[in-house]
Amino acid sequence: MTYQETIKYLFEQLPVYQRSGKAAYKADLKNTLELDNHFGHPHRRFRTIHVAGTNGKGSVSHLLASILQSAGYRTGLYTSPHLLDFRERIRINGRMIPEKEVTDFVAVNRDIIDRIHPSFFEMTVALAFDYFYRAEIDVAVIEVGLGGRLDSTNIITPDLSVITNIGMDHTMFLGNTLSAIAGEKAGIIKNNVPVVIGRRQEEIADVFCQKAKEMKSPIYFASQMIGLKKVREDDTFQHISVASDALSGTFRLPLLGNYQQENLLTVLASVVELREAGYSVTDSAIHRGIEKVTEQTGLAGRWQVISRKPLVVCDTGHNADGIERISAQLKLITADKTHIVWGMVDDKDVQGIMKLLPQNALYYFTRASIPRAMDEHILGKLAGEAGLKGETYPDVSAAVAAARENASDNDLIFIGGSTFIVAEALEK
Repeated sequence: MTYQETIKYLFEQLPVYQRSGKAAYKADLKNTLELDNHFGHPHRRFRTIHVAGTNGKGSVSHLLASILQSAGYRTGLYTSPHLLDFRERIRINGRMIPEKEVTDFVAVNRDIIDRIHPSFFEMTVALAFDYFYRAEIDVAVIEVGLGGRLDSTNIITPDLSVITNIGMDHTMFLGNTLSAIAGEKAGIIKNNVPVVIGRRQEEIADVFCQKAKEMKSPIYFASQMIGLKKVREDDTFQHISVASDALSGTFRLPLLGNYQQENLLTVLASVVELREAGYSVTDSAIHRGIEKVTEQTGLAGRWQVISRKPLVVCDTGHNADGIERISAQLKLITADKTHIVWGMVDDKDVQGIMKLLPQNALYYFTRASIPRAMDEHILGKLAGEAGLKGETYPDVSAAVAAARENASDNDLIFIGGSTFIVAEALEK
């Protein structure tokens, strides 16, 4: 099969959560463990760092990988979902896995794939770990897909576990309280492996502390380790000054979302603990890794500025915690008018999220071309009930085109609501 035929086979034959939702979710590690045994436990042959959390885990994973790469480590990076190309999920020193590696993997292992019928995610984890081993990496940064305890990535024993924050998302799988969700995320904490928690949330801090105590794992809260002193912004960087006993300085962060300040503190606290674990990471490597993160890892879709006149920004934030932070930043931007291209998947708290969006914007309601996408007319109706005004469009391309046609140079266009809306906007 060609690469495109291989990807088509994977999407059509294997359950894909991002597209199909609940039907693709596997609430156990049976297939993952069978695949891991089949490939000879490749994840045991390289060092790992495990990153979970409701929001920010992708940015934190990319930043850590960029820093380790800058420090001279041959660094694997596993993330999900992808925006434009499946191969974005699996990188070494920022370079996507070659197409031939994907096609060969599926061709050689077609029998076991057809026999156990793993989910798309289970298969992808197996591919990543096998590829990283054969490519002789030094370390891999592994982002959790969903939850933690039962996630396919949770067969690793990392040098460090990182949990960014906890919000209400994927409640049908993880529970409908912050404590329940935190308990699932805490499932990545391993025996005697230190864990860094990005945001200290008092109502659930004990969940992590108890799990860490049970596992005899040192636990650290980034906000208590690293102090944020000052932030200055320009069109290209956030200049973020921090101070702590272990690490201080001003870092040039090319990720312009205000929420990235919390992610940076999480990353810096993690680097402090990696140094304690024996990693050789100089201050210059930290500065370079942060400043060059988009170039070195291909990170995209996080408060990404697409154009300046008019200002067009996209962001993949898609749950209440993420949307609340995006809305707060939108309100800080001076623009004559705000246009918002918006689409969502149908298993989110749509009505709750609508209440967080700016009331004074003009909306362009649309849908991504995936089965889980909410119908744009239903979305528009729910938005109207929340006091939001706008029109519906059959696809992302039409919605973006309408927003651009209506916007003047001094206006703001924001594109978001789901990863898939952003992906299709960037594709055009």
